[in-house]
Amino acid sequence: MGIKDFFTRRQDEVVGTKVIVASLDPRFAELAKADRDCYSHFYSAPDEIGFENAQQLLSGIDRRCDIVHLFCDISPEGNIVDSHGNTTEGAALIQHCCDADVKLLWLASQNKPEGYIKGFKAAGKPLNLVLTIDRKGSCFPSFLENLLRKMSAGETMPAAWVALAAQTPSDPRHQDLPACIFAAGRGGLKLRP
Repeated sequence: MGIKDFFTRRQDEVVGTKVIVASLDPRFAELAKADRDCYSHFYSAPDEIGFENAQQLLSGIDRRCDIVHLFCDISPEGNIVDSHGNTTEGAALIQHCCDADVKLLWLASQNKPEGYIKGFKAAGKPLNLVLTIDRKGSCFPSFLENLLRKMSAGETMPAAWVALAAQTPSDPRHQDLPACIFAAGRGGLKLRP
């Protein structure tokens, strides 16, 4: 490894990871509480906040958190939708997270992949992004807790993800996993308590 490689390889380690579990609709309150409880086993005092609209959400993100775990609907056009039907482009949320130095954006509510594909392009962005297609009931909190256990112990998110969700579709363990899309824009990231 040359001196140039040392400065160009991105390896982040966050100590004292700050978490916001957010929702844009009160109907997600029970799921948000359950997921916040998963985070609380590994990270100190995760916030659980119900926002009225996307503008409030974006202002909340400005509080400099490391993880945004969000519950909202995604329109077929790729926009986030609040409980009043107002929309904000998914790309604007991703850019705002990048500008606020959010390391992980996890859309935790179930949405159709078409909306994600249209509005949540994260290629080249310094952000780990998880898009949930199907939580599969109790499979989601179990997977989240196991992933957070590995990450809080110092594993990078991609290494922890692959250890839990081998990338072979025929693997029988896939039946017990939520269906998610994971884009590792910050592959060397470590999120420590």
